[in-house]
Amino acid sequence: MADKITSRQEDYSQWYIDLVRSAKLADYSDVRGCMVIRPNGYAIWEKMQAALDGMFKATGHVNAYFPLFIPESFIAKEAEHIEGFAPECAVVTHGGGEELTEKLYVRPTSETIIWSSYKKWIQSYRDLPILINQWANVVRWEMRTRLFLRTTEFLWQEGHTAHATPEEAQEEVIRMINVYRTFAEEYMAMPVIVGKKSDSEKFAGADATYCIEAMMQDGKALQAGTSHNLGQNFAKAFDCQFQTKDGVLDYVWATSWGVSTRLIGALIMAHSDDKGLVLPPKLASRQVVIIPILRGDKEEVRSHARFIAKALNRHGIATFVDDSENNSPGWKFAEYELQGIPVRIELGPRDIAEGKCIVARRDTFEKTELLLDGELPVNIEEILNDIQQNLYDRALQFRQESTVEATTWEEFRASVEKGFVIAHWDGTDETEALIKEETKATIRVMPVDEEYRKQYNMDEPGTCIRSGNPATQKVVFAKAY
Repeated sequence: MADKITSRQEDYSQWYIDLVRSAKLADYSDVRGCMVIRPNGYAIWEKMQAALDGMFKATGHVNAYFPLFIPESFIAKEAEHIEGFAPECAVVTHGGGEELTEKLYVRPTSETIIWSSYKKWIQSYRDLPILINQWANVVRWEMRTRLFLRTTEFLWQEGHTAHATPEEAQEEVIRMINVYRTFAEEYMAMPVIVGKKSDSEKFAGADATYCIEAMMQDGKALQAGTSHNLGQNFAKAFDCQFQTKDGVLDYVWATSWGVSTRLIGALIMAHSDDKGLVLPPKLASRQVVIIPILRGDKEEVRSHARFIAKALNRHGIATFVDDSENNSPGWKFAEYELQGIPVRIELGPRDIAEGKCIVARRDTFEKTELLLDGELPVNIEEILNDIQQNLYDRALQFRQESTVEATTWEEFRASVEKGFVIAHWDGTDETEALIKEETKATIRVMPVDEEYRKQYNMDEPGTCIRSGNPATQKVVFAKAY
């Protein structure tokens, strides 16, 4: 129940853990650093997976599956890649009761094992492009874990594509980061900033990394999706060449992109409150709960509730009835608020006699009366759509109110404790590292969205917020998960 949840103001970190466990989204596993995703949490992942999978296929991608284990020799072929991932890798040294002749890495990501296959499949420009996505689990040996946000094992999708030209690869990178943006904003109701990572923050082995960054309710940033231009790095590591249209050999151009169950953590922290989970209707596997007030002729009330549920389900609104008598209506109200059901319908004998029902919204707790007529499904659908839009608008307003354009170092230090800070940066790794050391804030993104850049005059020349040296652009700084 909601009384188990610490308030956000009292302890935001504990609020998050309390909510995840109380809403039965996930729990700790007996395996260090791992989590058990419970049915309520997995239902959200299934909705995310279905939406994203449809979006990937609409852009020409297909699904495949590659091995969980990666030979050590494959990992070692891409030096920058292994340097970036080595501290997080789990390694299998024994199998079948014997020591392995070659160690096997449990995949932290699949570039190397996939490119060993691509080398076999690609001989000519006619074999390109390859547009493959994989739904899988990965393992990264994290020292500090938090349910959904950072665990030793997690679920994700990873797209891996091969192209004949650098232009095609770059188009793919931008296309897929915009797919993630569309998903985040239209399904998760979570506004994001699209942009490029600094060199120190980019993916190990990539020429460039693009990302979407979201603001959580504590003002911290969360990287919600990435798309990498891998150049020819992995193709060269695996000697994956193809014959071009001009009849010469060239190395393949590559991309990779992915999102994970971290999105569930983002969803929780972007919208939820002290009463529990708040779900955008598009990602709620159960959008409406009908709670009959069982007085008088209980079977008549049950019958009306089930009739309404059938009508809503036929209209495409995922509806269920809780007509159990084990708990009071008040207990059920609190329980389904905790679970984040977007709409609650209360129906008692008096309501039936008057031909109406009471409808409560999870986002605002507003209650309205609706007629029990043929327009009810349409009216409920309108409420669900309004909830979806309201959650986005509310999150966007919060981000705007929690974003500061800093012009002095003192203003920067104070503002970065509360949200995003937009400031000039001189473009050097040294200044970026110094800012991180002194404030724990990092460059989250160098925005590419023209509207966002214009809103904050990102291209305006100025003076670096820390070094005082000339700077040609502003970037977005924040503390992050």
